[in-house]
Amino acid sequence: MSKKIVFIDRDGVINKEVGYLHKIIDFEFIDGVFDACLYFQKLGYDLIIITNQSGIERGYYSKDDFHIVNDWMIDQFEKQGVSILDVFFCPHKPESNCDCRKPKPGMFNQANNKYDIDMGNSWMIGDKET
Repeated sequence: MSKKIVFIDRDGVINKEVGYLHKIIDFEFIDGVFDACLYFQKLGYDLIIITNQSGIERGYYSKDDFHIVNDWMIDQFEKQGVSILDVFFCPHKPESNCDCRKPKPGMFNQANNKYDIDMGNSWMIGDKET
C-alpha cells in the first residue's frame, strides 16, 4: 500500500537557519515543529526530511559531520514521539548541476524508489522556492 508522505525541508523549517549548520550546539528547533509533525502523523502521513547541504561540497563540513547532527536530530524527534521515516540530502553546490538538489526532483525520486509513495497525496513543506 502506498504511503502518504509529508516531505520536510530541514534548515528554516525544522531548525532556525544559521548558515551551513554542522554542529549540534548551533541547532535550534523552530517552535511548534514537534507538534506539527505529531499532527501530520495523526493524519496518517509518514515524514521524510529532504535537505540541500551544499556545505559538504564547499568543504565547510563533512558527510560525517552532517550525519552526527542528523542522528542527534532524529533522536530528538523520537524523544517527542515523532517518527522520521528517512532523510535524503544533496551534498552538492547549486552550480554542480546535479539532479538531486531541490527544487529538482532527485531526492523525491530516490524516496519514491525506496518507498511506495502516493506522490499525489503527499506534501512538501519548505521555507523558500529554491
